[in-house]
Parts: sequence; C-alpha cells; structure tokens
Amino acid sequence: MKVSIITPSYNQGQFIERTLQSVLKQRSEDYELEYVVFDGGSSDETVQILEQYSQSVRWVSKPDKGQTNAVNMGIDATDGEIIGWLNSDDVYYSDAVSQVVKYFIEHPNVDVVYGKADHIDVNDLPIEAYPTEPWNFERLKDTCFICQPALFFRRSIVEANGLLDESLNYCMDYEYWLRLGINGVKFSYLGEKLAGSRLYADNKTLRSRVGVHKEINKVLIRLFHKVPDKWIYSYAHAIVLSKFDRKESPKLSVLFLCAVTLFSTFIWNKSISMEMRGNLIQWLKGVNWKK
Repeated sequence: MKVSIITPSYNQGQFIERTLQSVLKQRSEDYELEYVVFDGGSSDETVQILEQYSQSVRWVSKPDKGQTNAVNMGIDATDGEIIGWLNSDDVYYSDAVSQVVKYFIEHPNVDVVYGKADHIDVNDLPIEAYPTEPWNFERLKDTCFICQPALFFRRSIVEANGLLDESLNYCMDYEYWLRLGINGVKFSYLGEKLAGSRLYADNKTLRSRVGVHKEINKVLIRLFHKVPDKWIYSYAHAIVLSKFDRKESPKLSVLFLCAVTLFSTFIWNKSISMEMRGNLIQWLKGVNWKK
C-alpha cells in the first residue's frame, strides 16, 4: 500500500522542520510513503530548510492561490491509495501512519479514518486534548469534532467526490467532511492519538475567528439550507469578543450579543427557534441591570 502525505506551507519556517521530521519518522517496510510539500513562495527560512530535505521530500516553492489550492495540487501530484494532509505547523505522533494503514487494511469498507489528537504549543507540548468524538453525521453539523491532521482518506473518495473547495479560506476541511457525509462516505474513529494540532497567537484560525465562523455559516446554509443555533451563537460570541471586554462592559456585551444573535439567525435562517428565544431571555435576565 502507498500513502501520500501532503503539506501546504507558507512562512512557517519556525515549525516546518518539526513537521517534516514527524512525517519522515513514519516510514515503514509495511507500506510506501510518498511525501510532498507545496509551499506558496515563502520569504522566511522555509525554502532553506526544505533544501536540506530534498533527498527525502519532494517540494515546490512558488506563489499559489492559498492553502486549499496547495492541498489540491498535492493531491493531484501524488498517487498513493491513502492520503494524509498535514499543515506545516502540525506534527504526526509516532506510528500514526502505521496505525492508520493497518486499520484501512483490516476495514476495507471504510473510506475515512480519523483519530484522537492534541492541541500543542510552540514547543510541541500538549495544551489540551482536541475534542474528538466517534462518528455521528448529525452531530458533525453542530460541531467539528474531527481534528484535520489526524484524518486520512482513500484516494477513491476524491475521485468520487472531488477536491477541496478552493473558494474557502478557513473551513475547507470541515466543508469537505460534511460533503463526504452527505454523499454517504464511510467514516470510522480510531481511538488512538495520531497528531498534534498547533495552537498559538499567530495561528490563522485563532486570529480570524469572526471570518472563520462567518465562512462556516455560509457553508452550512449552502449544504443544509439552515445554520444550527450552536453556530449562530459561536459567530455572535466571536463578534462580541472582537468588540468588547466582557468583564469591563458586561451589560453592553450581553445586549450586543443578543442583537447580533437575533440579526444573524434572521439573516441566515429567516426565523428564530423557540430554544434560541428562551436562551436570549435567560441571557437578559441574568444581567443585574440595577448596577
């Protein structure tokens, strides 16, 4: 069996060598490992590091159309039966690929395998366990419980369902899992820790929370014609956190949160659920307006 690992990269020189090493340590006599890096023309030390690994890693560094485009180019440039996608600031844990290959061989009806993971800091130390859960498609609509670097899929699902959506900047992975779920792709949960997903101040997702949640809600409307209340709340909270210190302005924060939540649910869902109505009332009642 051949496994293709793809790393999209751009100006992650402080982390990419650890990413490269974590992949190369996955080599085994039990399968063939193919590794490619598509770098978007980094201006930091990334290229110099890649040059040091040229005998083990196939790489390209030139301007691209962003992370999603880089992953898609990597998929097109490889031919392994199993595909893994590891960003240039994340890492695989020891024997992650071996465990995944073994699982795919033992479960030929499974199309996608994902495992447990950690959020890690800049020094590769675990901060907390990533909140992964066993597969449940209805639950996936409410929360993304799959950690992207800990997921692997058969090339056959790409051939049947297409590549990642290059119009997306943040939630291209979540949209893909949802799209595959809609199309009946068989997911399976491997209860082993496979990867570390880096969490730090300059992380693209952390510094763009409002944009992330807005894009997720647009995806949900497109796929299901409705945004679950949970994602409306998350979007509203992200906006409030970007505007206010909730400890310094608790009353204004609650009023703004209620207003954004109402506006958002009517924009996306054209209505308000009874549960949301009750929650908004409780939020307002919970404020001591006399202070």
